[in-house]
Amino acid sequence: MRSKGVLQAEIELQVPFFDVDMMEVVWHGHYVKYFEEARCALLDKLGHNYIQMRAAGYAWPVIDLQLRYIRGAQFGQKIIVRADLVEWENRLKINYLITDAATGERMTRGSSVQVAVEIATREMQFASPKVLIEAVAKVLA
Repeated sequence: MRSKGVLQAEIELQVPFFDVDMMEVVWHGHYVKYFEEARCALLDKLGHNYIQMRAAGYAWPVIDLQLRYIRGAQFGQKIIVRADLVEWENRLKINYLITDAATGERMTRGSSVQVAVEIATREMQFASPKVLIEAVAKVLA
């Protein structure tokens, strides 16, 4: 099991009907959406969400995404999606864990990597912008 990051955020979701296939199991692509919802909660907790990133002059595209399916979520099931901040100095790496809300059973895990791209020049940055580093330092202090 992956270790926790320096900052975590959790959300609880109930799997909606429109996310499942004819077998009432979540279609595999929707897990990325669940990760995104938890990532947004983490960035809000950090005090540097996508609106603030754009205002600072940077976009943060996902350049790598990894998922490992252990057990499929089903229609109506309540799940917990946790996002853990594990890297932020040169890139933004977040690990995810989806568990059953009732039992704590591990269902899906994954990670995403994002890099800063200066909006004005469209140039990728090889280090995270100072504004992100300062936001993390402030929360960890």
